[in-house]
Amino acid sequence: MSVAVDFLKTIPYFSDLSDDFLEAIRRRVIEKAYDKGDILFLEHDACDGIYFVKAGHVKVYKTSMDGKEQVLKVMARGDSFNDVPVFDGGPNPASAEAMEPTTVYIIPKRDLLALVQENPAVAMGVIKVFGSRLRHLTMLVEDLSFRHVTSRLAKVLLEHAEGRGEGPKHRLTQQEMASMIGTAREVVGRSLKSLEEQGMIKIDGRRIVIVDRRKLAEMV
Repeated sequence: MSVAVDFLKTIPYFSDLSDDFLEAIRRRVIEKAYDKGDILFLEHDACDGIYFVKAGHVKVYKTSMDGKEQVLKVMARGDSFNDVPVFDGGPNPASAEAMEPTTVYIIPKRDLLALVQENPAVAMGVIKVFGSRLRHLTMLVEDLSFRHVTSRLAKVLLEHAEGRGEGPKHRLTQQEMASMIGTAREVVGRSLKSLEEQGMIKIDGRRIVIVDRRKLAEMV
């Protein structure tokens, strides 16, 4: 199934392009489907192109020598990832794994570079996306360096709460939350219990319900 032009318009790279140029891009897109737990690519491997999430969720993460995982970001519908090695010529800077059944679109590296050369609007889209990436990574460093674990957890809960933002949310496990905030699963469990005791959340089986969004935001 080919990518729809309307979907391409939702991607920051291509939001300012004409329908004719979007049609040219559409013909270069490759679609792939992955099951939960499938690896899309690994850190240090050669880059094959830029990825866009059509449906599902993908975690982009780094792994230490001892196997510890740090999630850099969870990608949802319309998000792009593996942008950097397309332009700097280096290997993949991180790994990517499907968190649920997921479909992605891929534009091969050579095709995206050609698109940037053909249309300045694509280059401006690249600059905007890279600016957003830099801002996100700066905030991630700030969170890991200066925020308490419970504060980092509160931020993740707010960002991934159901009904916030566009599209369905992936329900994070305690291990996934731990990988996102740079701690152990057991610490997340204790922090969740503390937030529940303070009346900010309610734990209902595997579901976490935010009871007092204002107090949770104040903690962040």
